[in-house]
Amino acid sequence: MTDASRFAAPHEHVFLGQDHHRNERRTWAVIAITTAMMVIEITAGTVFGSMALVADGWHMATHAAALLIAALAYRFARRRADDRRFTFGTGKLGDLAGFGSAVILAVIALLIGWESFQRLVNPVAISFGQAIAVAVIGLIVNLGCAWLLRDDHGHDHSHKHTHEHGHGHRDNNLRAAYLHVLADALTSVLAIIALVVGSQSGWLWMDPLMGIVGGLVIARWSWGLIRDSGRGLLDYVPEDEDLPEEIREAIEISGDRIVDLHVWQLGPGHHGATLSIVSDAPQDVSTYRARLAHIHDLSHLTIEVTRPG
Repeated sequence: MTDASRFAAPHEHVFLGQDHHRNERRTWAVIAITTAMMVIEITAGTVFGSMALVADGWHMATHAAALLIAALAYRFARRRADDRRFTFGTGKLGDLAGFGSAVILAVIALLIGWESFQRLVNPVAISFGQAIAVAVIGLIVNLGCAWLLRDDHGHDHSHKHTHEHGHGHRDNNLRAAYLHVLADALTSVLAIIALVVGSQSGWLWMDPLMGIVGGLVIARWSWGLIRDSGRGLLDYVPEDEDLPEEIREAIEISGDRIVDLHVWQLGPGHHGATLSIVSDAPQDVSTYRARLAHIHDLSHLTIEVTRPG
């Protein structure tokens, strides 16, 4: 006995996050702001001789490119959401974009570290007052962009089931954009610290040292994003994801047992599942669907029911 309703009529496979449109609009806004600030910081850093400021400006340029990846991914996923050639929709395109952005973030960390090392070996004069002023402006802009890209929806999605599926609701595309902006804010903070200390003590080496510290922190963020988005692309179920256990608890009653179960993420807040159930007294598929109705994360479900042997 299989789920015949799957073949009765066509059904949509739109598994975009519920904040997809909002996140897309905010990403485009942040791209415009980041690009403008990028030009200001590169110019000011070159004129005033601050490596931290130049590094901040140049890696803002690569962040702008990464943010463009995020924005285009949102746009493509939205426009092609109804394209049946995408078997399970375009919801996971955000994971793909997030993975690509994470790789760019790793490259940025390496470039910042290398350029800062070069400045440690060959220090240059710095116009501290002007550089500090531009760095402060950059920090304000970055914090504003981070506020725009914050995931204020959190993990409270008004689901009625008792368990949380934090990883399932995470939008890795938005997270990637947020981390790029947060990396900008971090380098601005470190630049300000280095410039203030350098202006008071004359320690020119503080500026490139802060660049190295920033590169290490950004590399760590990059690895976390590569790991999480890569897991999503490979349909990995995180250790703290309890959805498979919820399904088993709901189905395995009255002698029914699951002999094959596959659960994967279709998009932010959406999961798919295929179940093979063995029962001495098989029920109609609608009965098993009713048992799972309280799990709102299940957006696509296929059920097979057989007798033992």
